[in-house]
Amino acid sequence: MKHSVNRPPTPDAAEDQGKEPTLQEIINIKLIESGEKERLMELLRERLIDCGWKDEMKALCRAHVKKKGRTNVTVDDLVHLITPKGRASVPDSVKAELLQRIRTFLMSAAL
Repeated sequence: MKHSVNRPPTPDAAEDQGKEPTLQEIINIKLIESGEKERLMELLRERLIDCGWKDEMKALCRAHVKKKGRTNVTVDDLVHLITPKGRASVPDSVKAELLQRIRTFLMSAAL
């Protein structure tokens, strides 16, 4: 399995053969094919900047780097530190807006 910070592990080709796609995988494919996933990602970026979330995460990273020292911090350290805090601090209004946009897309795509 291949791992990435921004997406779940990608299954190897051998693991993927003969398996029916899940509903989540089908929805993800439809979102990508239609270009809606990119529009949702851009909306999320805008909303997180507007509410100050991005600046808050940047400040947490800077504080951690200052505390540990610039040469003693890796990107992986920052990711492991920030990810739980970042996910927990996304405003409910942003989550609700994205969920509504996804629901609207699913209704229009008749899934």
